[in-house]
Amino acid sequence: MKAMTISYEVGTNLYLNLTNQCPCACTFCIRNNGDGAYGSDPLWLEHEPTMDEIRADLSKRDIPAYSEIIFCGFGEPTCRLDALVETAEWLKNTYGEQVKLRLNTNGLGDLVNGRPVAEELCSVIDTISVSLNAGTEDEYMRVTRPRFENAWDAMRKFAADCVKTGKSQVVMSVVDVIPPEQIEASRQVAESLGAVLRVRTYDE
Repeated sequence: MKAMTISYEVGTNLYLNLTNQCPCACTFCIRNNGDGAYGSDPLWLEHEPTMDEIRADLSKRDIPAYSEIIFCGFGEPTCRLDALVETAEWLKNTYGEQVKLRLNTNGLGDLVNGRPVAEELCSVIDTISVSLNAGTEDEYMRVTRPRFENAWDAMRKFAADCVKTGKSQVVMSVVDVIPPEQIEASRQVAESLGAVLRVRTYDE
């Protein structure tokens, strides 16, 4: 029996696990290392939680006490775009604008949903964090292993579209397992799109 861990705490943040679907198979994905993240209960879902289940789970949490509520679990959150947006709207409407929301995404939501999604997401999310993963297309495809051939261009377009809305802070991230020259190339990519680069440690 798989667990139904919809939310889990990491430090002062609360993470939301809405889906196990993902169009990528990143070489460094934490799903390769175990069933959970950062000491959480198993994050493989028995089924994708309904809105009633999500609201019931979050209602047990002291939402205003968290520094950030982050959409990031054992899958790509934009694979459940409607549930993601509805959850974000519910959190803002229930707890107010002081609740800060972040989306950790691979940036392929346009391809997953077959339409542009930046405006929809930036209308409800405070910070969009896009996994850049590498500073060049060849290295990105090697490390991220997406199922979409045009993933590199789509990911960068999504980040640029988010910046253009002017509604959310846009961050692009890499993990420090890549060489320094790739980190510097990644910084140049992020800045060219109007985003900020964040270098994450592998065990973060």
